[in-house]
Amino acid sequence: MRIDVIGELQRVFDLEIKTLLEVRGNIDHSYDAALELIANCSGKVVVSGIGKSGDIGRKIVSTLVSTGTLSVFLHPSDAIHGDFGVVDKTDVGLLISKSGESDELLRLLPYFSEMGVKVISITASPESTLGQCSQVVLYTPIEVEACPLNLAPTSSTTAALVVGDALAVSLMKIRGFGVEEFAQTHPGGQLGRRLHTKVLDVMRSGVNNPVVDINESVSTMLDEVARLQSGAVSVIDSAFQLLGLVTDYDIRKSIIPDEDVFSLTIRDVMNPDPVFIYSDSSVKKALDLMEKRERPFLVLPVLDPLDNKVIGMVHLHDLVGMGL
Repeated sequence: MRIDVIGELQRVFDLEIKTLLEVRGNIDHSYDAALELIANCSGKVVVSGIGKSGDIGRKIVSTLVSTGTLSVFLHPSDAIHGDFGVVDKTDVGLLISKSGESDELLRLLPYFSEMGVKVISITASPESTLGQCSQVVLYTPIEVEACPLNLAPTSSTTAALVVGDALAVSLMKIRGFGVEEFAQTHPGGQLGRRLHTKVLDVMRSGVNNPVVDINESVSTMLDEVARLQSGAVSVIDSAFQLLGLVTDYDIRKSIIPDEDVFSLTIRDVMNPDPVFIYSDSSVKKALDLMEKRERPFLVLPVLDPLDNKVIGMVHLHDLVGMGL
């Protein structure tokens, strides 16, 4: 059977978008109550659902734990065969069921009640058994599933998924969960690596650290820049204290037609007040210093936090090459 493929795709999108708008229009103080329960919970959020609702529940758990809310998924069937032992009286239950009459899920309710665990439900049927046994009901009205038979969970699972996302994001803001905390839960991601990697670990140091004494000649300074292909050089005194920075831009700016650049001194060419960073700072801080400026730059002199000696240089190109 031939169908209008584009039209069918658009129909599914339209139906699910309509569902989300209806759910959004029914957001009320029950969402406040749910967020308050979870935010004040000293335990964890125990999420449960069967079938496709269970799949959505697992995704909600994944989002919650990655954004700072301790959570576990409890399969309803496994729960009554020992896995309910994961539940503590300090927890909050989050149960997902469109009909609110899923037998496997309803069997858990007496056990939650016996432990004094409050239940939040995500359902299209507030009057259902699940709805009536929940302390908080998050109503997700589903007029029709996107499935042409109105049977396969489609619009309903999308609605539950977005409700879970909305709860997780709101909890992030309630708890002040920011970039630093996000990196803690994503240590293997780019942001986590940027925050956990120190400047000391990525800087050019030792013989690869481009430095020049302020009393040296401009010719010597240019040789040092060319030798290390650094595009810059830190200007130091005999005690390795930072006096300035010379970049390719500074060199180009100092060149005046018909004037011999070698007649200048390093002091004439350098920036006497360069931005620098300490070696125990994070790579993220170094990137912020280099990029979040009106005129971004490529290098940062690195100082020892104990004695302020110049011990290295961070180059943006090196960080790019390391995937940072």
